Amino acid sequence: MTASHIRIDDLARPRLSPLLEEMIASAVPPERLTAQAVLDAASAATGLTDFGDREFVARLDLWCTSVDADTGLNQWGRASLFNDFIRLAINRLKVEDMIRRHPEILDIEIERPIIIAGLPRSGTTHLVNILSADPRLNSMPLWESMQPVPEGTPPADRSQDPRFLQTRQFWGAFEEALPHMRAMHEMAPDHTHEEIELQKIDFASYELEWLSRPHAWREYYLTHDQTPHYAYGKKVLQLLTWLRGPRRWVLKSPQHMEQLGPLKAVFPDATLVITHRDPLAVIQSAVTMIAYGDRLRRRDTDPPATARYWIDRIETLLRRCVRDRALWPADRSLDVYFDRYMADQDATLDRIAALAGLERTPEARAAIDAYVASHPRAMHGKVVYDLAGDFDVDIAALRERFAFYFDAFPVAEEKL
Repeated sequence: MTASHIRIDDLARPRLSPLLEEMIASAVPPERLTAQAVLDAASAATGLTDFGDREFVARLDLWCTSVDADTGLNQWGRASLFNDFIRLAINRLKVEDMIRRHPEILDIEIERPIIIAGLPRSGTTHLVNILSADPRLNSMPLWESMQPVPEGTPPADRSQDPRFLQTRQFWGAFEEALPHMRAMHEMAPDHTHEEIELQKIDFASYELEWLSRPHAWREYYLTHDQTPHYAYGKKVLQLLTWLRGPRRWVLKSPQHMEQLGPLKAVFPDATLVITHRDPLAVIQSAVTMIAYGDRLRRRDTDPPATARYWIDRIETLLRRCVRDRALWPADRSLDVYFDRYMADQDATLDRIAALAGLERTPEARAAIDAYVASHPRAMHGKVVYDLAGDFDVDIAALRERFAFYFDAFPVAEEKL
């Protein structure tokens, strides 16, 4: 195994660094998470009290009770989620305040966005960042997704924005504590991030599942129409467009694969790109990343239980994608297969540009080429996975379980 290959051999019995031990020991979560405590903290931090339509409070309460019910979380896991809920409530206060003072924001059109859906770990992040290099398209970097509304007038140099600096500090500390995370999913502050961060301001989305085992929330999310929460996210996009153009966005989230109906209802003129990859390769990458992060947020890691949860979750996502794929017509949507994309990236970009009616100008090509050259694959090392050995998964049985997806799409099987 070369020096660039990373084998994480302590997923079941993590060897905690002194930094990790200190982070966990110093975290002080509330004894019980409550929606009111979150709202009170957000109002105290901002001096604002108007959260807009308060129907979201019931969902926030369910988030809190779901996290409380997850007794496997340690004090860092609970404290980090509580603090994140406060951040989202602060963002909501600022969004509602900005729109109340500038109602013209809601008149802005989000014009023909290019939206990427696709399995987690299927190249969606790489693809959205490549497309984001085109200066004609608007995209949302991680730091802006974390705090979409600035305090006062933001500096012309975006790298000096306090929000950028705070995000770099936070995620820098996180990646210092979990150094292999960058090899799986780097959280660079200037990289394009998922817009479901904006839906979270309405206290919706599946992202809570990546950080805990919120069974009650999962049941609610999967049985309730997500269209209103996609609409709230679009409202925040209108605000960001008002703050800075251009008006045509490139967006992405794996969640969209199971929400193709709400996505189309809210963005009816969008160009949809769906990336596909062998779900077994996706699962082994995703559960390894989650299990590695669990050493920071959970009392005990349980890789086989993590695999069972996410095998079931990915199956649900893919079954809904198969069910609803026909909602998007061929002249507005495109299926991109991971193996073909990796073999000929430029051809994939040509197909997306043609479908979106976006000329691949010399300037756009140069910007994309510069991004690709500065972000080679595996630049932080390549993780070596072992789905059977680390997670006690029967590979043959798992392939059979996902036969329905291979029957629906010509996805290439990958050697695990």
